Amino acid sequence: MTVTYDDVKTAAERIGGHVLRTPVLEISPGLFLKLEQLQHSGSFKVRGAFNRILAAGELPPSGVIAASGGNHGLAVAYAAKALGVRAEIFVPEVSSPVKVAGLRALGAEVNQVGAIYAEAAEAAGKRAAETGALQVHAYDQPEVVAGQGTTGLELMAQTGGVDTVVVAVGGGGFAAGVTVGAGTAGGSGPRIVAVEPLLCPTLHEALRAGHPVPVEVSGVGADALGASRLGGIAYDVLSRADVQSVLVSDDAIVAARRALWSEHRMVTEHAGAAAYAALLSGAYVPADGERVAVVVCGSNTDPATLA
Repeated sequence: MTVTYDDVKTAAERIGGHVLRTPVLEISPGLFLKLEQLQHSGSFKVRGAFNRILAAGELPPSGVIAASGGNHGLAVAYAAKALGVRAEIFVPEVSSPVKVAGLRALGAEVNQVGAIYAEAAEAAGKRAAETGALQVHAYDQPEVVAGQGTTGLELMAQTGGVDTVVVAVGGGGFAAGVTVGAGTAGGSGPRIVAVEPLLCPTLHEALRAGHPVPVEVSGVGADALGASRLGGIAYDVLSRADVQSVLVSDDAIVAARRALWSEHRMVTEHAGAAAYAALLSGAYVPADGERVAVVVCGSNTDPATLA
């Protein structure tokens, strides 16, 4: 099970009227930020949600169901509301209150279950089997990954091409989609630098083991990047594309989030700043003249914490 460049192009046509073409900002010569935190529902995830739901055709009365650390649930709830279908969302107890409130404001039925995403996902799977609702996985369905890949497609068109794309990894669906959409999975395209919190190393451990393995997750990025196992599609794409896996500390993520706010007035959650943290901390050092794009992927946070 994998995702192709043609799948991403089809997704772009399918969701084009439903998602934003988010801007790219060149903050210094050759350093670009792709501002997915400005996307509907506050993150890139609405791309995959719309693609999965629209590709399914007619839905059952039970609508759609999803498990999420928060951002995916918000995306599914937003897409469901826009398309006039029912949404039921399962989130772990560690989910941000801001995200839970946002889910309810979008009209979704919210169930807080378990300490981590994996436990919420198990509960959502059981509920989907009972109700027949369409399950929208956070990162390991072809339609979801292809939808996320439209970010990479846009980015390459908006920048005229870059040498490197720096992207955060949780369950890996976004990084895999961007890799395909940017053309890298086809044997060309930019280098992909996949950034994870040191305390949520799903890709790092999968690459070391040669297959996805369960990992312990914690830290400031866990509510959005806290998948305890890399997705199968992500492993297939990212291992074959020979991405560069980079780990960043919680302190580096906090510093990057503050820098995005203080220097550029960008409101991001910690996970949204993880990719930028790789550059600021020196975990990834671009070569002279290298054109680098960093994806800022989410803004669902309490703005009061930026101070």
